[in-house]
Amino acid sequence: MCVAVVIMMVLSSCGHHHDHDAAHAHEHDENLQLTAYCDDFEVFAEASPFVAGEASDILAHFTFLDNFKPLLDAKVTATLTIGPEQSTQTLETHYKPGIYKFSLTPKTVGIGNLQFLIERDGKQYILEVSDITVYSDAHEAQHAAADAAVSSSNGVVFTKEQSWNMEFSTEPVRSDPFGTVVKTVARILPAPDDEQRLTAKADGIVLFGGDIAEGNAVNAGQCLFTIESGSMADNNLGVRSAQVTAEYNHAKAEYERKQELAQSRIISESELQQAKAAYELAKADYDNLHSHFSGGKVGVSATKAGFVKQLLVHNGEFVKAGQTLAVITQNQHLYLRAEVSPKYYNALQNISTAHFKVLNSGQVYSLDSLRGSVVSYGKSVDEESSMLPVIFQVDNAAGLLPGSFVETYIKTRNEKNALTVPNIALIEEMGNYFVYVQLTPEFFEKRQVHIGSTDGIRTEILSGVKASDRVVAKGAILVKLKQASGGLDAHSGHVH
Repeated sequence: MCVAVVIMMVLSSCGHHHDHDAAHAHEHDENLQLTAYCDDFEVFAEASPFVAGEASDILAHFTFLDNFKPLLDAKVTATLTIGPEQSTQTLETHYKPGIYKFSLTPKTVGIGNLQFLIERDGKQYILEVSDITVYSDAHEAQHAAADAAVSSSNGVVFTKEQSWNMEFSTEPVRSDPFGTVVKTVARILPAPDDEQRLTAKADGIVLFGGDIAEGNAVNAGQCLFTIESGSMADNNLGVRSAQVTAEYNHAKAEYERKQELAQSRIISESELQQAKAAYELAKADYDNLHSHFSGGKVGVSATKAGFVKQLLVHNGEFVKAGQTLAVITQNQHLYLRAEVSPKYYNALQNISTAHFKVLNSGQVYSLDSLRGSVVSYGKSVDEESSMLPVIFQVDNAAGLLPGSFVETYIKTRNEKNALTVPNIALIEEMGNYFVYVQLTPEFFEKRQVHIGSTDGIRTEILSGVKASDRVVAKGAILVKLKQASGGLDAHSGHVH
């Protein structure tokens, strides 16, 4: 269960500025606009002013906060409580998608609250609007509604029906610790334990074990190469195999013979141990050769699954023992190596997290979302670059490409709080920055802000908003286009 706080109670007819005289002239058309939130939902209700003994129509718009789409299927109960008196109504289904239409008749004058109870999938959610005033006189109620009006000469109407049909969201301005942000570029590298280098076991001609190319997937134990030396005059594996076999057979026979002599005490114990050692060495050489070599050939297999990162030889090429044939990588874990100026050395001791922006897509990932950590940072300046290296390790859940670069924002801890908004909320116009501040969920004010540093996801706001504000995040550019079109009809797209 989650309980919301009241956001505002404002006048709404057109969303335009109304002076005092105009409010009197249109007082019978005026509605209250009520907004509340819980952890999962937003409710935006348009209600006729509350008068004791008179029915008040309430058109409530319910929106999921995880995707800002309308609530379609739920039982919703609206309850107006004034002192000990209650007026309630339960609706089993919506009036229009996302919209529930209630009619409540207050029983007495006073100040109370309006509560919406959503019952869905066995769970209950409560949104509550406080400080609801019920009047004894309709004229007084309309006059109070007009006086409570919020207006803006730089506002724009963007209805719930419009926002439900596109990528849209709002977010509260946050006050969080926001330390120094070091912006740099990091190179994506494979983690050391994520790669295997396949090397030649002997001199010879390398033959590919199938269609091998860079980027091909391989399985653990798959034979990728065969080294052929049977036709070679030098380092011929067939000759070597015969020699090792002969040496093994001789050492074995000698050891067995001396075991019998030792039992008859014809030879000393030391002579027996020498024969045993020679046999064990010959056997190890024999087992190693025959486990890898067969018919003058030796196979080279992948020890774990992955894909071919580098192919360093050509089919039919002569290779030497120990020469690298290919590099196999799993690409599951990555290192991100950033370089920063030495002036940030003290700040690097307090790294809290980092954000990485993929250059070709603009997608931003946090260190936490990639299940990453700080591996190390330089304690001395790199001689070639005169910079300090900072290395992060991450899981490659985002499909990052080794060898490429990402824009990196390294955040450090700080006890000082700062107001921040998501980067997507910022609108830039000729070097100036603006956000759309929510006055109601259908009426937004364009407001200039002065920005500080950014961590790639959120930007510090030095002035222009306060902690209680809520701003448009996704869809800010669409609200700007709506404002530029000059369309300020509050009922555009409404279903009343």
